[in-house]
Amino acid sequence: MQSPPVLTEPVPPYGAAIEVHPLIRRVVANNPGPMTCHGTSSFIVGRGHVAVIDPGPDDPEHRRALVEAVAGERVTHVLLTHAHADHAGGARVFAAAVGATTAGFGRARAADASVRPDVPVADGAILEGPGWRLEAIHTPGHASDHLCFALAGEGILFSGDHVMGWSTTMVAPPDGDMAAYMASLRRLLRRGERLFLPGHGPAIADPVNHMRALLAHREAREQAVLEAVRLGARTAEAIVPALYPGLAAPLRRAAERSVLAHLLKLAAEGRIIADQVGGETFRAAN
Repeated sequence: MQSPPVLTEPVPPYGAAIEVHPLIRRVVANNPGPMTCHGTSSFIVGRGHVAVIDPGPDDPEHRRALVEAVAGERVTHVLLTHAHADHAGGARVFAAAVGATTAGFGRARAADASVRPDVPVADGAILEGPGWRLEAIHTPGHASDHLCFALAGEGILFSGDHVMGWSTTMVAPPDGDMAAYMASLRRLLRRGERLFLPGHGPAIADPVNHMRALLAHREAREQAVLEAVRLGARTAEAIVPALYPGLAAPLRRAAERSVLAHLLKLAAEGRIIADQVGGETFRAAN
């Protein structure tokens, strides 16, 4: 099964505000790991009056770097792509430090959510300041509250964890939903932005072809999961060794949750049968 291309970059200088576009600066948190690449990217949008997208984990060093990066400027928006701790854990303290409020998609529902945004942001909402305008796009899948933000007139999308170049996205039930994830990918495909800036890892310079590859990969994975059930496998744990040969132990649980997301999607579509509602054991439909 062919995987999407893996994009790489040198380890970024932690704590430094690096200009990636005349309107955008990137500050990377020092929280590297198997689920975060080199660390979480916080983005500063605008000059003078700015928005900060994803203040990152509850880490004093990263928070200090962000505060220093916006010194002399006014932070008008603290925006959250979603409420997972690596993106939003430090949001409330950072917002208080700069005299702003947090804004995200309604109330956080993810099990590991550490922030409930002060201001709810609906799909299609516009957030703007001098010289910049962001559109919020609800993209559930990785998380039910996930938002991407499109920078108007620049062809740039802040894609959070929904689309990344260094890795495929984790979709872990119950808050992660594979059907929603794939539908959100197709929605972004129809938009036409030319550059994606993810919450982890390098920029994606060819997002249309990258998303097409991600969809093809998920569709092939789904077919493999379906075939495994038809051959008698009944759980995600039983399927993972065949689909992910040689997978490192720290990633096995994540792979099991991803396979479960495919199983639940297949069951919802009637292509396999769940032994009980909300259960994690499945069988072939015929």
